[in-house]
Amino acid sequence: MNKLNNKQELMKQVQDKQAKIDSCSIGQFTNTESVRNRAISLLGENRGLKFLAGITSAVSTNSNLAECTNTSIFNGALLGESLNLSPSPQLGHYYLVPYKKKDKQGNVVSVTAQFQLGYKGYIQLAIRSGQYKKINVIEVKDGEFVSYDMFDEEITLNPIKNYEERKRAKTIGYYAIFEYLNGFRKCLYMSKEEMLEHANTYSQAFNRKSYELLQQGKIAEKDMWKYSSFWYKNFDEMAKKTMLRQLISKWGIMSVDIQKAFESDMSELNDDMKPNYIDNPTEIPQEPIQQEDIPDAEVETDIQQVDMNALLNN
Repeated sequence: MNKLNNKQELMKQVQDKQAKIDSCSIGQFTNTESVRNRAISLLGENRGLKFLAGITSAVSTNSNLAECTNTSIFNGALLGESLNLSPSPQLGHYYLVPYKKKDKQGNVVSVTAQFQLGYKGYIQLAIRSGQYKKINVIEVKDGEFVSYDMFDEEITLNPIKNYEERKRAKTIGYYAIFEYLNGFRKCLYMSKEEMLEHANTYSQAFNRKSYELLQQGKIAEKDMWKYSSFWYKNFDEMAKKTMLRQLISKWGIMSVDIQKAFESDMSELNDDMKPNYIDNPTEIPQEPIQQEDIPDAEVETDIQQVDMNALLNN
C-alpha cells in the first residue's frame, strides 16, 4: 500500500510540476534555466538564444498558438529547427497546429501544438540527403490523364500548357516520382477518388461526406470552424504529402533526418522528443500509430496555420 501511495504521490508531483510549467507565460518558460540549457545544448548558444527569442515573439503575436502548452510548442518548434526547416507557412516546410483534446464528457483537457510536416518539407529533406537526382509531386488535371500502367510504372499524360487554364482545371489525380543519382526510379499515381477514400479511412479529422458538402457550399458559416483540418482547407497539399510519404517510405532512401521527420509527423512531441500521436496516421496503416495511444480522449481539431517566421532568423 505504501508503494502505491508513494507512486501516486510521485505522479501527482510530476503533474503539478508540468501544470506549473504550462501555466506560466511563454517568456517565463523560455527564460527558465532548463529550457535555455536544452536549446543551447542542441543548437549552440547563438542559434539557441535566437530560437528562444523567436518562440517568444511568435507566441506573443498569435492567440491560437498561445493557447497551447508551452512544452508542446517548444518541442515541436525545436524539432523543426533541428531539421533546419523553415516555420514560415509561405514556404510550407512544417506547421505547428493547435489541437484541443477532450475527454468523453466533452471537457477540454488541454490544447497542444502538433508538429505537421508539409510536403515541401519532405522534398527539402530528400534533396539534402544527396541521393535524389529528381523528386516531384503534382496534381493531374482534367483532360491530362491518358493512362497509367501500374505494373511497368508508366504514365501517359497530355499536359495542359497554359498556366492559367491548368490552374482553373479540375484536379482528378496526383502523380509523384523520384529518381536516384544511380538511375533507380519510382513513381506513383492515385486518382482523386482514391485519395478521398484514403483520407476518409486514415484521417480522424476528415469526413468525405462533409468535404463534399463543403465543396458544394452547403455548410453554414457558423459551422465552418468544424472544418479547419488541413484536409478540408487544402486537400491538394495534404494529398501531395500523402503521395510523397507513400513513395519515400516504401522505396526511398531515408536519411536520419527523413526518418525523424517521418516518425514525428502528425504528433505532439514529449520532452524526450518521442512522438505522441493525436490523429490517425495519414499513411501506412500497418505502422503502430493508432488512436489507442490516447484511449481516454477524443480529438477536436481547431487548426490554423501558425506563422512562426520569427524563428527563422539564422
